[in-house]
Amino acid sequence: MNVDLAFLFAAGIALAVLFYVIFDGFDLGLGILFPLFPDEDHRKTMMNSVAPVWDGNETWLVAGGGGLLAGFPLAYGVILSALYAPIIAMVLALIFRGVAFEFRFRSRRRKHLWDAGFAVGSIVAAFSQGIALGALVQGIAVADRAYAGGWWDWLTPFSLLTGLALVAGYALLGATWVVMKTEGELQDRAFGLAYRAGIATLAAIALVSLFTPFQNPAYMARWFSWPAVIYTLPVPLLVVLCAIILFQALAQRRDYAPFSAAIGLFVVSYVGLGISFYPLIIPPETTIWDAAAPDTSLAFVLVGAALLLPMILAYTAYSYWVFRGKVDAEGGYH
Repeated sequence: MNVDLAFLFAAGIALAVLFYVIFDGFDLGLGILFPLFPDEDHRKTMMNSVAPVWDGNETWLVAGGGGLLAGFPLAYGVILSALYAPIIAMVLALIFRGVAFEFRFRSRRRKHLWDAGFAVGSIVAAFSQGIALGALVQGIAVADRAYAGGWWDWLTPFSLLTGLALVAGYALLGATWVVMKTEGELQDRAFGLAYRAGIATLAAIALVSLFTPFQNPAYMARWFSWPAVIYTLPVPLLVVLCAIILFQALAQRRDYAPFSAAIGLFVVSYVGLGISFYPLIIPPETTIWDAAAPDTSLAFVLVGAALLLPMILAYTAYSYWVFRGKVDAEGGYH
């Protein structure tokens, strides 16, 4: 039996990227919302809620990037060349927010500067990721297995829209995370912000979904041709279902359901993106098989991934289990 190694590898990278968006999305969202929580005790509580897990969340970014290099070197080279500016901005922002995260705990007179750095780093990282996604969706010019576009091709109205959409989505994840992990006045404020972030996220999903099919005729065919529409119709219906669950949970002031519904919105939107993309890895023409490394290389790396990924999942699950429950400003988890 022939095994499609390129497909398996692409599925693994897609899963790693999804895990990154979910796990790092809520702590980026926490940073995006940070300026809206001026009380120092509230800020301490928010920081304590992610301090035990936030470093590990970025493991999935490394896994996705490393997997792309190992399994699809053509895609790695072309995508990084095309999106050099937003990717460098994202990396620098992640470094800066990481430094700010640690320094605010020790600083006294300059704490407000580190707080600003944490917020700005989070916003820039999220916005850069969204811009990179939008630029990839709209397509990258490739000629002779190399990037053939210009320096500013990534900067378009559509990529700016996806940048803002991801900022709104991460803010929703961050707000619902705070709802889940805190109590009292802080949780009350997070409920209100989650409601507003939810409206912004749904509006962004609608706009991005409206304009995405016009970026590539193949997208339009996958979403609106017959009988493909039969298979794509569940995606918008599931988005509506997740939205109903989200706002009902917020109205009922439930602790855990809003975060789960926010994750559901991301997962369903990600599936919709996959429907548009597959089997492309560099729109509008390069497929996963065009960009894949030789099968011998893919098989070698897949063996390592099969051993490593379960360990990453295990320690991630264990860390979240250990640090489950509510958190406060001084005592940590309780």
